[in-house]
Amino acid sequence: MKHPENAAEYKGLTVNAGVENLPSVNPYATFKRKKRTFTAEEYFEGIRKGDMSMLGQAVTLVESSLPQDQEIAQKVIELCLPYTGHSIRLGITGVPGAGKSTFIEALGTEICKMGKKLAVLAIDPSSERTKGSILGDKTRMNELSTAANAFIRPSPSAGSLGGVARKTRESIVLCEAAGFDTIFVETVGVGQSETAAHSMVDYFLLLQVTGTGDELQGIKRGIMEMADGIAINKCDGNNIERAQAARVSFKNALALFPPTESGWQPSAVCCSAIDHTGVLDVWHNIEEYVAFTKQNGYFEHHRTQQAKYWMYETINGALLNGFYQNEKMERLIAEAEQKVLNNEISSFIAANDLLNQYKHSL
Repeated sequence: MKHPENAAEYKGLTVNAGVENLPSVNPYATFKRKKRTFTAEEYFEGIRKGDMSMLGQAVTLVESSLPQDQEIAQKVIELCLPYTGHSIRLGITGVPGAGKSTFIEALGTEICKMGKKLAVLAIDPSSERTKGSILGDKTRMNELSTAANAFIRPSPSAGSLGGVARKTRESIVLCEAAGFDTIFVETVGVGQSETAAHSMVDYFLLLQVTGTGDELQGIKRGIMEMADGIAINKCDGNNIERAQAARVSFKNALALFPPTESGWQPSAVCCSAIDHTGVLDVWHNIEEYVAFTKQNGYFEHHRTQQAKYWMYETINGALLNGFYQNEKMERLIAEAEQKVLNNEISSFIAANDLLNQYKHSL
């Protein structure tokens, strides 16, 4: 008997035979749902209508490295260009742990309450080993992510200069065409060359924090010269006095720098993203800067210089991709690499030989 419990002596107890284990995958599924593709015109129409889903897909298209995706993406950007340039672009950087995500949510929430439309392009660091990113910034902005007039898009840095994704500038164009009048660009963190972030925003905010040791460690000449304003975050609890002292130190350091090209005198303010205190003071400072630079003509001058900068950056990127994606060069690069590893040729001579061969192959 298969189940001894079914014997006569076990009255009132019956065990059914049951069924065989079924496969976890549906054996009757014979098709794979194909993702719908859109034309450049359909992407553009959706973006202009304020369709957040279509905007998100368009940003994904811009970030794609596939040639067919890039072809459509460039058409979408071209269609969107006449409807851009009417936003305030704010770059936010700071040391890891300065509270950038918390600050962005606090300031972003206040901005949304004013009736403005806010797009946050948060750059997440990519792993040097796996090339992957967590993309968790949106989960740290619970309140802002539920706002109807806010769009949060985390993107991988993919090893780009200054911790800013290469396609962030194109994403700004798409967001502006969708009607967003305020754009935040959050970088990975402070480096000595955040030129990529600075070259795509109107106002560059440096977020600092105190109570972590040597205050002068945070005063880096390169990043300080680029900053249009400094906000000392976490000015709350037992840290208020130290934050105020740090503000004075940064203010004195800013006074030692030569005058800025815009004529604007950067300032340092204290704030607490947790308590929402001083956050609006930062925003008022940004508004004053925009009004000041628009009046003296620097605002438009800065944007035209940025456009020129990105033209050359695009050329450099295209040349770099053309070199490495050339079928003939792939073989020659592998051969040169092996010679370098075998100490048959120096790295510099190998590089010059490869560049010369690439020139002659064009």
